[in-house]
Amino acid sequence: MRQTFDESTDPGFGPRHVPLIREAMARQGLDGFLVPHEDEHQNEYLPAANDRLAWASGFTGSAGAGVIMIDRAAVFVDGRYTLQVREQVDQGVFEIRDLVEGGVPAYLETAHRGAVIGYDARLHSPAALDVLKAAAARAGATLKPVAANPLDEAWGAQRPAQPQAPVVPHPVQYAGEESSAKRARVGASLGADAAVITAPSSIAWLFNIRGGDVIRTPLPLAQAVLRADGSARLFLDPAKVTEDLPAWLGNEVSLEAPEALEGALAELSGKSVLVDPAQSSAWYFDTLVAAGAKVVRGMDPCTMPRACKNSVELDGTREAHRRDGAALTRFLHWLATEGQVSPPDEKAAVAKLESFREATGVLKDLSFDTIGAANGHGALPHYRPTERSNERAALGSLLLVDSGGQYLDGTTDVTRTVAIGEPTPEMVQRNTLVLKGHLAIARLRFPAGTTGSAIDALARMALWAHGLDYDHGTGHGVGVYLGVHEGPQRISKAPNTIALQPGMIVSNEPGYYKDGEYGIRIENLEVVMPAEAVGGGDRPMHRFEALTLAPIDRRLVDKALLTAEEVAQFDAYHARVVREIGPRVEPEIRAWLEEVCAPL
Repeated sequence: MRQTFDESTDPGFGPRHVPLIREAMARQGLDGFLVPHEDEHQNEYLPAANDRLAWASGFTGSAGAGVIMIDRAAVFVDGRYTLQVREQVDQGVFEIRDLVEGGVPAYLETAHRGAVIGYDARLHSPAALDVLKAAAARAGATLKPVAANPLDEAWGAQRPAQPQAPVVPHPVQYAGEESSAKRARVGASLGADAAVITAPSSIAWLFNIRGGDVIRTPLPLAQAVLRADGSARLFLDPAKVTEDLPAWLGNEVSLEAPEALEGALAELSGKSVLVDPAQSSAWYFDTLVAAGAKVVRGMDPCTMPRACKNSVELDGTREAHRRDGAALTRFLHWLATEGQVSPPDEKAAVAKLESFREATGVLKDLSFDTIGAANGHGALPHYRPTERSNERAALGSLLLVDSGGQYLDGTTDVTRTVAIGEPTPEMVQRNTLVLKGHLAIARLRFPAGTTGSAIDALARMALWAHGLDYDHGTGHGVGVYLGVHEGPQRISKAPNTIALQPGMIVSNEPGYYKDGEYGIRIENLEVVMPAEAVGGGDRPMHRFEALTLAPIDRRLVDKALLTAEEVAQFDAYHARVVREIGPRVEPEIRAWLEEVCAPL
């Protein structure tokens, strides 16, 4: 599997690089420099060559930021990474601060008056820069775009090469629609002469191509200019172009080297150009404005059509989930047998699950680094075991495993929490409360036009009734052989204006976390489907269909806390698991599956 920076790939990263960065800053007259986690494509998961925050600080999480001043430095992370950051970052060099509470803006407000703090315009969105510039101004400091990134200068020859994974056609048998049809449809929707597309997932979807430049996600790093007539210019490193690609793209798409991009933007002078300020960095806006283009700020035009999967994509992802569910069921059987006699450590559990997915013979990659969290580590929602943190699951504990796979026909993401030995009554009670929230989302019928933020509370009601909650969203969008985290849909407390529409895939993952003791999360992927009219209603309604198929640990369920409707729903889900997964596993495992999926 592809790797980002960790102990195995670069044992010398981190604090020793800070003096080199400061020397490069000084040569440019900078008092500070902003180091976002995101790269030129605003990626969540990064190729090693673009993992600047990891090289500078040692922190390898998928979200964070850094600020390096001449005399001090800080790394910012959210609650998912509190343990990981303290293991990876030298606190004698970097202060560790909260990314959400105050974050980088609050830190900039402590800069000395007259300070000049540099930033690379290719790495920051315009909206984020507006907030940071305002914060710096309150301190009497200034943010200044740099012509050359001082961190990249310090990295120099030691920096890994940019990835050059082959870019290959993604067949229509998986995509469900020709690229030419997508380009014509999206081009006609622009309301502008052209659009600049920079999100790798949109590039992959629009042109029906896949690559390997981004860890855990089959994406090519590229940019495109899409014209209103559906023709396009695709800027792609020639080293990535495979033999079949030019013919696959067709005559309406010109393949060009990335070096031609700036000139292509200059040629849009006098044209109206759509650019997404949430997906594209400030550099694109600055370059287009300087060229005399009329910049139209709006959502990436591929976002909504990509989010609403077609019937071919949905049939493919259903099959991917059945295949993946069989692999996960084999793992859960192993945990229920060998794992109860000799509880595994976290890394052994992760390796075992990955081996079952590899045994399918068609796994392309994991969809993210597996979260295998035993004991108190389960209370850290995005914990990832390392050699230093690895723990063996104790009897009487919970093991939380959050994992997924990338297949040509679909992307999976599933969490199961398993009792190791005999769980405590509190564990059972709180798992059942989480289950009630999971079931509430899964059985929901809701009017067309409903957003994820409008239904988030349903997943929390049972927990709230007992004074409990969880601090992450209830659901994120998921792609089809694309990103495991895909917008614009989500289910969370945070306001969201995007309605849940048929074909959208979203996770359903309420949880509960007791600091230092255990964590619980139950996650299935669901697809939004039209709901049949019942009861004489007069409004179009939607429902969820579960894609994920794998048993949920009945030892952690207190039937007395469930309503009759919830019991019937839980039993019906398990009956479906037996029906669809049973024929795909060995007779011994099928017998076990029938036992653990028996009615409550």
